[in-house]
Amino acid sequence: MNETTQAAQPPLLREKWFRRDRRSVPAARAFARWALEDWSMRALVDDVLLCVSELTTNALEHGVPRGRGFQLRVLAESDLLRIEVHDSGGGTVAVGRPELECEYGRGLLLVGLVADRWGVGEREVGKVVWCEFEGDGGQEVVRVNPGVPLRGSALQPVPDSSRS
Repeated sequence: MNETTQAAQPPLLREKWFRRDRRSVPAARAFARWALEDWSMRALVDDVLLCVSELTTNALEHGVPRGRGFQLRVLAESDLLRIEVHDSGGGTVAVGRPELECEYGRGLLLVGLVADRWGVGEREVGKVVWCEFEGDGGQEVVRVNPGVPLRGSALQPVPDSSRS
């Protein structure tokens, strides 16, 4: 079957709400792993799970108010996988510059190293922190509408000077 006669695949989108609890971080990783394995995107699993850990931990530590939770969305299109963490908290997102001995503050640095892009978008209440991976991880996928544009967005990822 050639490209013009192939049937369109259903959109690849998985989303789940998690409560404000430290156990939500491993649960979010398990959810993301399930989505990637279900879509036969095993090549991306390690990097995606690292980013899910960092973004969900940041949401819990800095974004999710008491009594609320966060949403994890895993979205895919032809050659792009996008991870989004939505929270209802205020504040800004910034890359940390921790002291050498400090155990915290490197999460977004790690996301910037393993993801192809990352950034922050606004929501009516709160924000969405996202990262993207190019390459299909072994499967052709289709475009979905996540509410925040995947490409051509006014949202700009934090520049990564190491990739110039």
